[in-house]
Amino acid sequence: LLKRPKVKIENLKELGFFDEGFSGRILKKVETSVKYEGYIKKELEEIAKVKKMEEKKLPLDIDYENFQGLRIEARQKLQKIRPLSLGQASRISGVSPADISVLMLYLSQRGKSQ
Repeated sequence: LLKRPKVKIENLKELGFFDEGFSGRILKKVETSVKYEGYIKKELEEIAKVKKMEEKKLPLDIDYENFQGLRIEARQKLQKIRPLSLGQASRISGVSPADISVLMLYLSQRGKSQ
C-alpha cells in the first residue's frame, strides 16, 4: 500500500497497521524506503556498474590516435590524458558512452587473445 503515491504511513498507522511501539522517525524511514525502493535499487546497480568499470584497467601501451572506432575528439582526449581505467575514461569530457563501449569491446577481445 505504501508504494501508492497518495498513501502515507500515517494513514496506515491510523488504520492500525502499526502498534504504538514504533517511533515516528522509524516509520518515516520505512515509508521512504518503501516508496523509493525502485530508485534506490537502480542507484545501487549504477554504483556497482561504475565500480566494475573502475576495476577494468586500460593497457598503458594503447595508441588511441590510431584506434579504430573511437571518435576523433575521444582519440585526442584519451591520448592526452591516458586514463588508467574505463571508469576514468568515462569521466573525460568528450568521451561518449559509445567510445566507452568500443574500449570495452577492445578489452574483451584482448582478454580472449591472451
